[in-house]
Amino acid sequence: MPATDRALELTRIAAQAAADKLGTNIVAFDVSERLAITDVFLIISAKNERQVGAVVDGIEERLLRDDVKPVRREGDREARWVLLDYLDIVVHVQHVEERALYSLERLWRDCPEIELDLDEAPAQASDADEEDPFGIVEGGLGTDELDEAGLDDPRALDEDALDDDEPASRELRG
Repeated sequence: MPATDRALELTRIAAQAAADKLGTNIVAFDVSERLAITDVFLIISAKNERQVGAVVDGIEERLLRDDVKPVRREGDREARWVLLDYLDIVVHVQHVEERALYSLERLWRDCPEIELDLDEAPAQASDADEEDPFGIVEGGLGTDELDEAGLDDPRALDEDALDDDEPASRELRG
């Protein structure tokens, strides 16, 4: 018996909430024929622990608007892999490293994948954000100060590169 319409509806709502919080690599599997405890596994990646928490909070807040509360929440202390159990669906929000290590998709690949049709998130992270998550290199924080200090690449910044007589140098140190 395939996943119920209610499970599919909750899955799409949760998936969109995750996408809105910049969760990535969002997939859902209909596991109803393999497991008696749930209909759907929803799997989402996040780049760091803070984002894992934000995605989890976004999903919970969105589903709470429909009076749907998780019956169980696990893993939020470490925020590397948080599981939200809504009975009809189980949501796995994983740090990208845990996602690669545990590879839930490989375990459930013989189950039908659910089409999600997600809207674009309002402010998708760019590839530059992946390489420079703190926005230091291109137009981000501290760029003007680095230019004044004569540094082209902030990764080359070290104590020897700073001159105590320049105000920008003192600002960079703290």
